[in-house]
Amino acid sequence: MVTNECKMRRPDRLLDSYFKASFANHYFFVIMGQKKHRSNTNSAISCPFMKYTRRVFIKTSASGALGFSLAAPAQSSGLETFSDWIKADRGARKRGLERCLQRIRDLEPSIHAWVVVQPEQPTGDGPLAEIPFGVKDILETKGMATEYGSPLYKGRLGTEDAVMIRELRSRGAILLGKTVTTAFAYRTPGPTRNPRNLEHTPGGSSSGSAAAVAAGMVPFTIGEQTRGSILRPASFCGVTGFKPTHDLLSMEGVLSLAKSLDTLGFFTHTPADMLELWNAIGKPVGREEQFSLGAPEPIPECDPEMANAFKQSIALLRNSGVKIEPINIADALKKLVEASDLIEAYEGARFHQARLKEFGNRLDQPIANLVVNGLKISTERYNQTKRFIAESRRRFAEKFKSTPVMLTAAAIGPAPLGLSTTGDPRMDAPWTALGTPAISIPMPIASGLPLGLQLTADINQDARVLRAAVLVQSASALRPR
Repeated sequence: MVTNECKMRRPDRLLDSYFKASFANHYFFVIMGQKKHRSNTNSAISCPFMKYTRRVFIKTSASGALGFSLAAPAQSSGLETFSDWIKADRGARKRGLERCLQRIRDLEPSIHAWVVVQPEQPTGDGPLAEIPFGVKDILETKGMATEYGSPLYKGRLGTEDAVMIRELRSRGAILLGKTVTTAFAYRTPGPTRNPRNLEHTPGGSSSGSAAAVAAGMVPFTIGEQTRGSILRPASFCGVTGFKPTHDLLSMEGVLSLAKSLDTLGFFTHTPADMLELWNAIGKPVGREEQFSLGAPEPIPECDPEMANAFKQSIALLRNSGVKIEPINIADALKKLVEASDLIEAYEGARFHQARLKEFGNRLDQPIANLVVNGLKISTERYNQTKRFIAESRRRFAEKFKSTPVMLTAAAIGPAPLGLSTTGDPRMDAPWTALGTPAISIPMPIASGLPLGLQLTADINQDARVLRAAVLVQSASALRPR
């Protein structure tokens, strides 16, 4: 059982503050610490991360290639991806959980992906039995830290589990702990670093959720997106991020920012993992289809590195026999970025207005600015923008009839250097505004930081876009290296 002493220890101490495991009761408890300053204690691993692909990184770091020596690396259990976990028996899953905790113990002091690690027993049984998952710290978790990434709520414990948490636990999944978010899932970064290069941002606002999967600490995590908070971190960290159709997953028990945009989603290693996870939570997975993909010409404005990688990926897919049709959507996407920005500001200001009144100048400055500026937006302008988005949704529905899945870049470029920003969401924001399902998968690159390819389909075609992502990555040219 969790003692009061353990629960009250503040999570600003080092990882070794508490570590306990009891396999007889299937119970584990770890309190993690977050250092707000940048530490040099593990500087030896910052450069070698760039030398490895995600798969090689996961396989080799545990054996000391990156300067670590793990007593029980997670990979010795044979469970690397969610697909491995879902195929494993319960005994293997229990051993895998122990090794996930050991991996967190060794890597967390450098990556800072977690607010707290406090494994909770499942409330039911099912396909996710004994599989651990992490949760972005804007979802309510009963008796567990729920601090919204803000020092104003340091030490706050959730009063109930969010609906999505209850759903996963009822299927046997083990809630491993809470992952770092930017403050109020907006712009102020947390301490999380990118596992692929510790000097770069992992993206945001679902920073910890993306980093935890990228570092092999857990097979899947929950994220949330208001503009690009799942797809961009997935691109930066070299993992798969999926934003389902808006409102398909319940937002009950989740801190809101802009209700017209807020969407829960997931991180896994590969699109095949994501399809398996989607099936495991009881969602339809459809069937294989044959159709043309769409790719924008001209390409929406992005960094040269991303533009070149995107063009090369399209060429490789065409050479593999995938039919890709040019579509002219760059201007429409640009207008949707502006529309989503206005919707976020209008709704976010009204949601956080009371918070600004309560905390005044102690409130996170970007949120305070959001409230001040957002309240200046008239209801008439807001309604006009909502009508524009609705009309855009109808126009894109017509385009999806000829190209049921569209390909775009998942970010404007690789993860920016430093931790002062989480990057630009404009490659993802249009699809969030439209409410369409979208997924980011890693593109093949010879060297450097990861870059994500984004696929999207029409509203409620979640299974279609998931299957398309699996097929795209399974094409010989796009297999992970």
